[in-house]
Amino acid sequence: MMKIRVSFILALLLLSSSFFLQVARCQSDSDSEDAELVAETVEEGGDLGIVDDDVQDFGAGNYSPAPGVETVCVFPKNPSKVVVAGQETELLIGMKNEGDQNVKVLAVHASVHLPFDHRMLVQNLTTQAFNNASVPSSVQATFPYMFAVSKFLQPGTFDLVGKIVYEIDQLPYENTFYNGTIEVTEAGGLVSIETVFLVSLGIGLLIFLGFWVRGQIQNLSKKSKKSPKVETGTRSVDASMDEWLEGTAYTQSKASKSKKKK
Repeated sequence: MMKIRVSFILALLLLSSSFFLQVARCQSDSDSEDAELVAETVEEGGDLGIVDDDVQDFGAGNYSPAPGVETVCVFPKNPSKVVVAGQETELLIGMKNEGDQNVKVLAVHASVHLPFDHRMLVQNLTTQAFNNASVPSSVQATFPYMFAVSKFLQPGTFDLVGKIVYEIDQLPYENTFYNGTIEVTEAGGLVSIETVFLVSLGIGLLIFLGFWVRGQIQNLSKKSKKSPKVETGTRSVDASMDEWLEGTAYTQSKASKSKKKK
């Protein structure tokens, strides 16, 4: 029965490992395809424009994407999408214009949400506006975007939603270039406050368990050292002894001693 259980657990582990390997392979393939597309946009060029200091609030409007305009996103030198709290992170946005008219890129903005509910907004990130940024018809272009999450944000997994706003024939549109998870970590290393707390709690429990075991061992050793109580003889014992020794030399000597005392 034990062999059957062990083989069943090993089979489950093999299946789970193959599944995660397949998911990781699919993820890496999709990332490599996006990187190739962004690389193609860099080679083909395109007017990236100039970052504008006078930033408008482009996140207020919800626009639909224009037909023929496609966007992709990659994290250069950061395929694991690990974001250090308080430090800037760079991503590249590739835009492909397959329409008949030029695309005028206005701005890029993003926001951080809770992974289980996007209605729970965690932070609105920097809005990066552009001047004179356009993508002609049948041309691809790449736009960099720098963002930084709050240094007070608790480490964990969050969802990043990034959008690029543009105009075609003076009509506003926007594409969501990224809608996925990021891993936020603390600056200065991999050790977090939660890790320190859990390690301290585990050490405290181990110390408490050690003292409890030691106390139990000491109690058992004390019980084992105690000797059993031995009761001494009483008058009833003496009477019974006299009955057993009646008619012997002991009783005779005892009787002679009593007569001498008289």
